[in-house]
Amino acid sequence: MHNYLFLPYHFVRMHDALRRWRGLFLFCLGLFAASLFVMQWLEADFWSGDERFSIVGLQLFYSKRDVLAVLTEMKQPTRIALNYDLVVRFVFMTGFYPAIACACMMTRETARRTATKNILFALAMLQPVAWVFDIAANFLVMGWIDKPEIGNEFRTCHNLVVVKWSIALAGIFVPLIAVFSRTGRRQHRA
Repeated sequence: MHNYLFLPYHFVRMHDALRRWRGLFLFCLGLFAASLFVMQWLEADFWSGDERFSIVGLQLFYSKRDVLAVLTEMKQPTRIALNYDLVVRFVFMTGFYPAIACACMMTRETARRTATKNILFALAMLQPVAWVFDIAANFLVMGWIDKPEIGNEFRTCHNLVVVKWSIALAGIFVPLIAVFSRTGRRQHRA
């Protein structure tokens, strides 16, 4: 049993909240790492003709013509690996976005400035939006595999991926910057 008799209440509350966020963060990190390992293993089979391709390339970097070429030229084993990869990506998302939200909330618990706390809270609350955008982009690619005809949804897929990565990367880097700037200020005072 913890003896919190001589500690201020806000410190006790912060410690409990950090412990809960940390537990959820570690669970999500485990999902993220396990699914990332499986996705990397499956991506070894991503060949179209004699060239390698990637999911990120399909969703973001390849032109419409290149995506169609990849989807029409890939053989059945590649198609199966790609479908499995897209399914595993749902597990990846279940670990990735909540882990980012947890990191934002853990950093928020230790932040001192109200503006920093509000920004971190907003970034944590935006992670489900990025998650929904990732799900939508995943379903678009799954549809293209089943029927390699790409219409106006091609631009939509690109936009969804750009927005989801912008939200996710902001959710990763802002807490890191907040932690490192706080650590730097502490070392400067010492």
